[in-house]
Amino acid sequence: MSKTPEAAYKNLDFLNSASARTLRILSEYLEPKSRLQRQKVKDTIVFFGSARFCDAETAGRRVAEANTADEVRQAKRLQASSRYYEEARRLASMLAKWSMNLSRDGRRFLVCSGGGGGIMEAANRGASEAGDRSVGFNITLPQEQKPNPYITPELSFQFHYFFMRKLWFAYLAKVLIVFPGGYGTLDELMELLTLVQTRKIRKPILMVVYGSDYWEKLINFDVMEEAGTISPSDRELLHFVDTPEQAFDLTTKWLSENYL
Repeated sequence: MSKTPEAAYKNLDFLNSASARTLRILSEYLEPKSRLQRQKVKDTIVFFGSARFCDAETAGRRVAEANTADEVRQAKRLQASSRYYEEARRLASMLAKWSMNLSRDGRRFLVCSGGGGGIMEAANRGASEAGDRSVGFNITLPQEQKPNPYITPELSFQFHYFFMRKLWFAYLAKVLIVFPGGYGTLDELMELLTLVQTRKIRKPILMVVYGSDYWEKLINFDVMEEAGTISPSDRELLHFVDTPEQAFDLTTKWLSENYL
């Protein structure tokens, strides 16, 4: 008696093969779409920034435990950068509390991050400490980036494809807050900035850049404007802030004017 063949949609060897790549890509669109709709998530405030920063308590412990000169140097650098973690955490908490108090049409703006550590963790943590839900769009990496523990479980997503993860960042975001970060943060900032500049994103979106000293050293916008590679109006797409209070006031005023 012949064995009944396995249904194609249950065949993991096929689903993980190159032939089924299109299905995997589509799954990373349809499954998050379905779950976000069930959870009634339509609007997000996205936090980007370095995964390498940590909270002040952890940084202080690293300094205390350092032995060699190199360990001391690295620990003190981590301690200096922990301010960004704590400021992202405080800002996310402030925005979550503001969002929870909104009553007009029941519209809400959930904090959203890349789901990992550093600034991502700080954002989810701040929202959680305020008593609100938050979203985490994690990515599978060789070094196994794990979801941080502060994401709302029903809103924790795992992506294989960077471009599908970026799609969901862009699709839901009404505000983007970019803290200091490395290659990944630059990639996310520049891609979304390009989409806004070229009007591929047509909805109003506020792009807040946190830490003007860091970003102005990293990217010389004056040189770009002087060389004619960007227009003076392109400079206006980015709004620089240096404190959680500045970022909160700018974000809530802008959202009230454009979406409420």
